[in-house]
Amino acid sequence: MLRDSTCGILKQWQCPVMPGANRRVNICLLRPAAGRRGELTLAKKDNLILIGMPASGKSTVGVILAKVLGFDFIDSDLLIQRREGKRLREIILEKGVEGFIRVENDVNASIRASRSVIATGGSAVYGEEAMKHLRDIGAVIYLQVDFDVIQKRLRNIRQRGVVLREGQTLRDLYDERTVLYEKYADLIVREGSGEVEEVVARIIRTVRAASEKQKDSEK
Repeated sequence: MLRDSTCGILKQWQCPVMPGANRRVNICLLRPAAGRRGELTLAKKDNLILIGMPASGKSTVGVILAKVLGFDFIDSDLLIQRREGKRLREIILEKGVEGFIRVENDVNASIRASRSVIATGGSAVYGEEAMKHLRDIGAVIYLQVDFDVIQKRLRNIRQRGVVLREGQTLRDLYDERTVLYEKYADLIVREGSGEVEEVVARIIRTVRAASEKQKDSEK
């Protein structure tokens, strides 16, 4: 890992999934200035946090992204299951939606990580304390997927352990959470074709472009 006075923590690596795999890319993690997305400032954070709807591919993409970067991978849903000793849907049935959200907030707020890709559950954005903590330790990336795609993937929403309130439809959930994902995101990456390698490459390009834009503004 290289350090640079203008970039805090800077990592130089080769990306096997991008065209011209021998091309070296500099990646530095970013924070929004004064809470305004689009005006990014650099910070000494070395984690990437993925947020987004259930079935948006956070865990699948996160594993590959971690391998490419040489980072560790953390799935926060698995941390919840490990702590509670139950599957997500069982926790929801036992504690109810609000009880599950409290557990998720507590678990996510206690994550201590370095050089990690962290895939969060779709409901992580309901935990204000946890999201503040995650933004403090890394750059938050929203994996944006169209509703029609999510609807096709989530055929058994209850079995999957999705936090859905009584009477709430998937469309309601999507619209409600989209606002929160955009609120907490430092960067937004559209899934596009849905190919994992392409999504990983798009994340890398997005972070790199934002980094270069920030460096240019500081000249």
